[in-house]
Amino acid sequence: MKYLDKINSPDDVKKIDKKDLPELAKECREALINTVSKNGGHLASNLGVVELTIALHRVFYSPKDKIIWDVGHQCYTHKLLTGRYKDFSTIRTENGLSGFTKPEESEHDFFYSGHSSVSISQALGLATANSLKNTKNTTVAVIGDGAFTGGLAYEALNNAGRVGKRLIVILNDNEMSISKNVGSVARYLAVIRSSPRYYKLKAQTEKALNKIPLVGASLSAHAYNAKTRLKNMIYKSTFFEDLGFRYMGPIDGHNIEQLCEALESAKMIKDMPVLLHINTIKGKGYDFAEKSPSEFHGISEFNINTGEPIYSGKNFSSEFGELICDMAQKDKRICAVTAAMALGTGLNEFSEKFPERFFDVGIAEEHAVTFCAGLSKGGMLPVFAVYSTFLQRCFDQVVHDGTMQNLHMILAIDRAGFVGEDGISHQGILDASFLNSIPRITVFSPTTYEGLKQCFIRAAYHTEGVVAIRYPRGEEKPIPENIDYVSDNYDIYGNLNAENYIVTYGRIFSHACVARDRLKESGRDFSVIKLNTIKPIDIRAVKHTLKSENVYFFEEGIKNGGIGETFGELLAENSYKGSYRLTAVDNQFVPHAPVSKLYEEYMLDADGMYKICTEK
Repeated sequence: MKYLDKINSPDDVKKIDKKDLPELAKECREALINTVSKNGGHLASNLGVVELTIALHRVFYSPKDKIIWDVGHQCYTHKLLTGRYKDFSTIRTENGLSGFTKPEESEHDFFYSGHSSVSISQALGLATANSLKNTKNTTVAVIGDGAFTGGLAYEALNNAGRVGKRLIVILNDNEMSISKNVGSVARYLAVIRSSPRYYKLKAQTEKALNKIPLVGASLSAHAYNAKTRLKNMIYKSTFFEDLGFRYMGPIDGHNIEQLCEALESAKMIKDMPVLLHINTIKGKGYDFAEKSPSEFHGISEFNINTGEPIYSGKNFSSEFGELICDMAQKDKRICAVTAAMALGTGLNEFSEKFPERFFDVGIAEEHAVTFCAGLSKGGMLPVFAVYSTFLQRCFDQVVHDGTMQNLHMILAIDRAGFVGEDGISHQGILDASFLNSIPRITVFSPTTYEGLKQCFIRAAYHTEGVVAIRYPRGEEKPIPENIDYVSDNYDIYGNLNAENYIVTYGRIFSHACVARDRLKESGRDFSVIKLNTIKPIDIRAVKHTLKSENVYFFEEGIKNGGIGETFGELLAENSYKGSYRLTAVDNQFVPHAPVSKLYEEYMLDADGMYKICTEK
């Protein structure tokens, strides 16, 4: 690499001759494609902001100036330009760089990220702190048009325009076309209005007009009003200016020179927030990603030459997608709802087969739940497919608009448990715990694809109220064939009256079975109880263990408030005399690493379970 090898900080970006910046952009794209093809990650969004990232580090002085990336999945080029190029090949690997911004990793990252629509609120808080401390640094929020579908962004815009702090919001619009929406005149004027020369001339003109005795202020006001009317005719919208922002754009987000000029102009405006609207192409520079940006949003290891994923097989998401299509074919009440994650949650086929019953509400998980409440009240059977980490945003809606109303809806919770390389912001370790605290809700946790099917049938036709079905990322794990069916709520592998029990749920049941077999071979009498319904826990499953000497509960989730704690409480309430031990994630967030490594670290693999069950 001619330029990336020499960049150890944003200061080095400023030293590159502007005629050589396109070559730097090319090198950045090459590094992105090569690394993500091996490690997986977010590609299309990062390819789209290469020029913007270069311009930001040309114009601003990070970390004194604060650049806040919304979601953070588009921060890869930012990492390349802030001294992390030499470690970039480690991104999303154990002990390597995070796939999102991470303050512990660099002084140029200001917040942990991973959830959408938060950057404007964060940036406004920083800008307000700057104002209170009377510092002159600039705060910049970079937010995509997808994140603009989340309500929090509008709450922040409304507040920012009202308080009038020095703040720059960059709207990275990779969906709307400049030519279709504003035309050539608007496009030309947008470039002119984004130039620092324009703002200098504007300021000088206003100053000169105001100096004219008696009529100067009136002339200045008339000039402003006339300009505003003309601009409204051309742009047909002053939404951001109505909120109190100075609007600039839209401009070409792949023209570094125009971007730098626009950012310099935005820096000159000190008395109000600025919204800079740029247009970019998601997946820019890699044909496969440009043609299919959704498929390259978050992608696993793939072949650079063909764009094909290295592994493409069955998984819980695809099984869910097939299952809901089959059910919807027979039941006209079933509707599928997603928060901008149709592909990730396996709903693409449903969207094509049943478009009138498919609803993508944008990145608005809270709205999705309350929308489902309305669908349910209207006689439909809504299924909201959502990642565990994003369900966290919906706690109030699940409580107030779902369970409190006793409305029948299904929460299809994808990516429950460890997710691996996406890391700290995406690990699905909290849903079982917080759902466990909600009255009236039923929570299922299937282990296999067949279990997933049975849980959905139970949720749709044999259970009232809000029903959550949580299932992991990836494929099902092998389990023994000779499992004793006891009830829909739980199963037992082994002797029904064992001296010792392992109790668990979800995919780590597979590990528990392996550990049990090894314990049995060593002469220890163990059986495994697999909970299929984790809330409420079937009291019969508890009573199976009351005469045993030891009960070991293993949980792929947070310990506090989790299912293991509830099981322990039920044991105590039923006067259990033996020893109870709970192994779960104890009061901490989980970093990024392969799922197999996380199982090993948290003693949730077969080796860990065996070790715990044989400790004195």
